[in-house]
Amino acid sequence: MLLVTGGTGFIGSVLIAELERGGAPKVALCDRIDDPHKGRNIAKRGNLGPLVPPERLGSFLESDRRHIEAILHMGAISSTTFTDADVLERTNVALPTLLWDFAAERGIPFIYASSAATYGDGTAGFDDEFTGQALGRLNPLNPYGASKHRFDLEVLRRVNAGADAPPFWAGLKFFNVYGPNEYHKTGQHSVVLSLFEQIRDTGRARLFASAREGRPDGSEERDFIWVGDCAQAVLWLWRSGTQSGLFNIGSGRARSFLDLARATFAAMGRPEAIDFVEMPAALRGRYQYFTEARMERLRAAGYTQPFTSLEDGVGAYVRDFLATGDPYW
Repeated sequence: MLLVTGGTGFIGSVLIAELERGGAPKVALCDRIDDPHKGRNIAKRGNLGPLVPPERLGSFLESDRRHIEAILHMGAISSTTFTDADVLERTNVALPTLLWDFAAERGIPFIYASSAATYGDGTAGFDDEFTGQALGRLNPLNPYGASKHRFDLEVLRRVNAGADAPPFWAGLKFFNVYGPNEYHKTGQHSVVLSLFEQIRDTGRARLFASAREGRPDGSEERDFIWVGDCAQAVLWLWRSGTQSGLFNIGSGRARSFLDLARATFAAMGRPEAIDFVEMPAALRGRYQYFTEARMERLRAAGYTQPFTSLEDGVGAYVRDFLATGDPYW
């Protein structure tokens, strides 16, 4: 039995769907269904084992320890505006540390979600090198990114100290993920979903005007990645188990918000109509103008699958999910 934390959430629920499609064994979920969308994220699944609330995870691990074959830890507080440091520490640092220790003791693989938010404003680059020098250069812009970075540093400390570790582990720095099953992430869902809703309701799209001199409106760039590509990378790493480390999970190609808006208009068959609105003051000093994953380490580990282009991914999201009566994976 696999344990997937955050199993009713965005990446976690798509991961469980792909596990089912690939014939994987039953999956135990650690999460809570605190939103109707999260219930619908897993409503189609036939490979589900127990649903364990986070507060009961410790006792579940003790009672079912012999049956757990691997841990895919996708659960976290992922809001970039969340500021309760104690809750972030418990959820995004202490909990994965507990799971790391369990996987080390049991001798099972452990894969966890880190984040591209650990890279901060990008001035230190986007290299997933797993060294103290590389990680020490990073300065996350928000408490969420800082909490993810602290756990990456804790893993580095343990590995360098020769402490007990899972036989295979991977920390995944997900970039800007978009796709179905993100509907519960109110205020934190992808820009694709926001643009679709704006265009559907008004015929127009809104993007932030640039707040940086010399940067044209809409030219801010992100590495947008289709959620299905994320799931495939996680499953490949779990099944191959060949090289532990930190790995970027992105497309490897930065695209502008204008590109994203145009792809959404095209997928919806609507004429382009884009308005630029002033960026909120709270974001101006903490806004990333460019992200692009370096993918050499994942490729060097043996991952050969292509990543979905922005146009193809947005087209699939709109055509196969958002524009249908059933938008769930």
